[in-house]
Amino acid sequence: MPSVPNKPVLDQTQPADLSAYFSFGISVDCVVFGYDGIDVKVLLIERGTEPYWGYQAIPGDLVHPTEDPMTATQRVLKDLTGLENIYLEQLQTFAGVDRHPLGRVATIAYFSLLKIGDYNPKPSSWATNAQWTPIQDLSDMAFDHREIFDAALERLQARVRHKPIGFELLPEEFTLADLQRLYETLLNTQFDKANFRKKILFMDLLIPLEKMQKAVRHRPARLYQFDQKRYEVLSKRGFHFEL
Repeated sequence: MPSVPNKPVLDQTQPADLSAYFSFGISVDCVVFGYDGIDVKVLLIERGTEPYWGYQAIPGDLVHPTEDPMTATQRVLKDLTGLENIYLEQLQTFAGVDRHPLGRVATIAYFSLLKIGDYNPKPSSWATNAQWTPIQDLSDMAFDHREIFDAALERLQARVRHKPIGFELLPEEFTLADLQRLYETLLNTQFDKANFRKKILFMDLLIPLEKMQKAVRHRPARLYQFDQKRYEVLSKRGFHFEL
């Protein structure tokens, strides 16, 4: 009968040194997009502390030892920009070895899209400025924040193509031109007017109103509003929006 090789015996008296695995931090970064009816902007701060003093940055900070990341996003946004009660969706984790010059920090990024007119950011704590910045006007950013921003914008544009957008961003009553401008701004493209309207109306997402625009120099356009129940159905089920 062949012999069975002896299994190595683990030395249970000498626990492995795992201190290096518990020595790096976790942060959160919040990419908050806003729409003002014309432009898509992103909420940025100016750092008033090292590292990257004076650089543009996404609002973010370290997660406290007894804090969960989602709670940290609300604290960080309030501390740095004054914004409260912002719904944020998790984007992804960025964990490059050298992303922070002071040590290993993995960050969990979140993103949101809201109506700019409802929020007035005010810098506090170590942020020396907090403002809505057009997404085409970004300068050099701290850490890997440009990479995080690009990933968030890509996710947002994918979301526009598969879920309805506009209920939280447009007035309660709006024109088809207003809705088309929103989609074109978010996707950074131009749509044929007739094709866009055909596609949108085919979704049965809008309720035409017996109202027209007022006080406009051009021919008044019909006003619409979202069908909330249909909006919620498409938000859950999704669709494919391409022209």
